[in-house]
Amino acid sequence: MPVFTDIPQADFVTAIHALAAQLAADDWAPHFIIGVGRGGLVPAVFLSHAAGLPMLSVDYSSQVKDFSDEPLVKLAARTRAGERLLFLDDINDSGRTITHLRTTLATAGAVPGSVRFATLIDNASSAEQVDYRHRMIDRRETKDWFVFPWEAVAPPAAIADDAAEVPERIA
Repeated sequence: MPVFTDIPQADFVTAIHALAAQLAADDWAPHFIIGVGRGGLVPAVFLSHAAGLPMLSVDYSSQVKDFSDEPLVKLAARTRAGERLLFLDDINDSGRTITHLRTTLATAGAVPGSVRFATLIDNASSAEQVDYRHRMIDRRETKDWFVFPWEAVAPPAAIADDAAEVPERIA
């Protein structure tokens, strides 16, 4: 049975402010924050407001190419026009999502250096690294399933099903 660790709303807001401060302190400034669906959509809305930047989204979690890969091709074209994009997700666990995004963007011709990634929680042992993070964990040691405020409204069985999708993360 996994350990479910709730992320209180106040902690989530603190994480958003920390990410906004990291962006403000950096010489690299995005033109858009891109929320990665599903877990990165709510954080992207909050960060958009906190940083005063517009937000777009891609829905990777649905696996519907019209809403995941096709928008990435359009976003890659925007980088060729000089725009910088910050992709935001809730957690970088295995790195699978970021790998897919980076590969698809590169294949579509995204300009190197024009795309960065941020997460609320980053896994030190992930296959991918992010540019901005609020909290670092190591999945080799931390097996908790983090329940973000927007997920807390789901039935407990749905949360358990999500956690069980990749058992090695929590075992």
